[in-house]
Amino acid sequence: MTAAHPKSWTALDVIASSPSREAIEYGLMEAGALGTETSAEADDCFNVRGYFDTPPDLELVRAELIQALMIHGQSTSASLNLKTSEIADRDWLAEWKKSWRPVEVGRFIIAPPWLVSEPGALATGSDAQVESDDPVATAPGSDTLIIHINPGMAFGTGTHETTQLCLKAIEKSFAGGSFLDVGTGTGILAIAAAKMFPDACIEACDIDVDAIEIAKDNARLNDVADRIYFRVGSVNDETKSADLVCANLTAPVIVELLPQLLGATCGRLVLSGILDSQVEMVKSRLLELAVVDFEIDQDGEWAALTI
Repeated sequence: MTAAHPKSWTALDVIASSPSREAIEYGLMEAGALGTETSAEADDCFNVRGYFDTPPDLELVRAELIQALMIHGQSTSASLNLKTSEIADRDWLAEWKKSWRPVEVGRFIIAPPWLVSEPGALATGSDAQVESDDPVATAPGSDTLIIHINPGMAFGTGTHETTQLCLKAIEKSFAGGSFLDVGTGTGILAIAAAKMFPDACIEACDIDVDAIEIAKDNARLNDVADRIYFRVGSVNDETKSADLVCANLTAPVIVELLPQLLGATCGRLVLSGILDSQVEMVKSRLLELAVVDFEIDQDGEWAALTI
């Protein structure tokens, strides 16, 4: 019998300046990377490495990176030097588990399903954590809601500013009734709404079939699968209206979908995934649609608008 060759990966490295780092990470994922790893270099630069299971088409990757830089409002004039190498397989999941710690956002605590904290430690992300077989553990404090997220390849572990801005808006603006999560990713926002109000009518959609399956798995982890209707697709003119609509997308997609998003809202609308350099673009589109009353919340270079 011939011995099986060990699995190897193609690593693609890109040097990025600090402002363009996130765009490069996003672009690599859009180009098919199964994960990215970022390390600091000299002169406020970073090496962003994307891992591919097969050697990627470099011109396709370059096109995706340029598109991502444009979306993030970054210059695309500088040449992108792409370097590839072969990397032997290792236990990626075990290494990733070492670094991901719970995140506290208001009354929500987002934690990986394999970690539960000792009393008082979960909310702070302390290292005083133990393994547990209980996927829906409770934390001290009657108002605390723990959300267990196993991200898979979908966006939204609770660590990104855009997700945190949405969670803050949900805590502030959602009073029960109905909720629509557009671009659900891991399902974290829909799960948060379901945990706040068990009797709420909650719908979540995403154009990515794999993301919907991941979101369903996360809903099961949190024992709310029977409270959320997940579907593949997006918002359209026939979407049933909801008391709170959350759209954590990108600014160009938000601008394109704004008429449908406003039409699906019978209460409040939260728009997130917007860089501070793109806020004026979204505001201009809102004014075109006769929307003048909105609030802006900022977290670093990211903004969310609540209408």
